[in-house]
This record gives sequence, structure tokens and C-alpha cells, in this order.
Amino acid sequence: MKKLFLMLLLVLPLTARSEITTQVSCFRSLEGKNINFEFRTYYDSVTQWSGTGVRYSKSKKAISLVHRSTEQEILAEDRPYQFTTTWVEVSEGALTGEYEMVRQGARIYGMTYTNYKSGKKYSFDQDISMEASPETGCQW
Repeated sequence: MKKLFLMLLLVLPLTARSEITTQVSCFRSLEGKNINFEFRTYYDSVTQWSGTGVRYSKSKKAISLVHRSTEQEILAEDRPYQFTTTWVEVSEGALTGEYEMVRQGARIYGMTYTNYKSGKKYSFDQDISMEASPETGCQW
């Protein structure tokens, strides 16, 4: 019996292995300056943990985002719900702005960024033609 138990310990994993999935979306500004950023979401299905961050094309450093809220809306009975999600930007220990994304199904219909200090609001479109992967990010 003891040998069987030891054999099972070697054959069966002791803990559940989880894999963090990463999704990368690329965004371009709609007006004014040419501003580009990649938006990354991370999700661990075992622990139910998720994280989000942005990295601007001219920066090597990512900025952490903290989920504030998600609202859902039914636009039509036969369509997927529309979700509006807001994240707060945390840079160098301070709350510096917020991002708001509007999506329906897999399609992102709008992304805005509001800078808390200046009050200025920027609008972005998702660049679905941009090649992106978790390993390389957006290829600006």
C-alpha cells in the first residue's frame, strides 16, 4: 500500500497548474498628436485573478491600471450586451488618470483616456490591423 501511495505521488500532480492568459490590443489616437498604446489584460482562471496595464509606443515602462467598474447594457434582445469598463491609472504611486472602454462581444467600439491633472480627454480607436502578441506586444 505504501509503495502504491508513493507511486501515485510521483505520477499525479500535487497542485493544479494554471496558465495566465494574456490579451494584447493596440490603440491609436483619433485626433491631434500621434499617440499609440498597447492595452494588456492578464487572467488566471484558477485563482480568478486579473490585471491590466498600458504601455505607450514611446515608452519602455508599462503603467498599471486598477479596475474601477463595469456596467452592462442591453441594446437589443438578439445582440451581445454592451459593456463599459473603467480602469484607474496608477503611476509612481499616484492616481493620474482613467481609461474607459466600450465593447460589445469581441469588438471594442471606443477607448478614452482622461488625464486627472489637466482634465484633458483623449479618444482612441483599436487598430485591428496591427500585429500583436503577448511576446512582442504591438509592432509600431
